[in-house]
Amino acid sequence: MTRPDDPGLLSRLLGPAAPEVSCDECFELLDAYVEAELRASAPPAAMPAMTAHLQGCPACAEEHESLRELVRSELS
Repeated sequence: MTRPDDPGLLSRLLGPAAPEVSCDECFELLDAYVEAELRASAPPAAMPAMTAHLQGCPACAEEHESLRELVRSELS
């Protein structure tokens, strides 16, 4: 549940400042995003729209986390 004093609440309500990516586009780019993210240990700077989308979309964020965990387990 979101609390009124949540520091990220305002940014989520206002939406992303970067160009937006749809859920379909996010799903298509997710493999490349996760690979780049795990190589650099940080969100890819070249994909700010993906980062913004993942911060604001719980469904895509869940898919992102699942894919990250899968890739990490395969690398171990």
